[in-house]
Amino acid sequence: MLPLDPQADVGRRAWVTCPNCADNRGCASCEQRRSCSEHWRYLLATTGSLLHLQCPSCTHVWTHETGFGATRSWWDRITGGRSKR
Repeated sequence: MLPLDPQADVGRRAWVTCPNCADNRGCASCEQRRSCSEHWRYLLATTGSLLHLQCPSCTHVWTHETGFGATRSWWDRITGGRSKR
């Protein structure tokens, strides 16, 4: 289990399902896609439409593509922004 990231701040949160532990299963608020006081994630950083998150329950770190904004093209989103070299 990873320790909490030094950038983890309870003041910067996001409500996205953790792909590792899915601890929000069975929560009425989460199932209705409303903000819940228990099942939030640390918002570590943002890069355009990408959210860099950490789950406080299992400390899993991942990147979530929101699809919002025009900062990255569709192709960059599906390829992860990899360039050909």
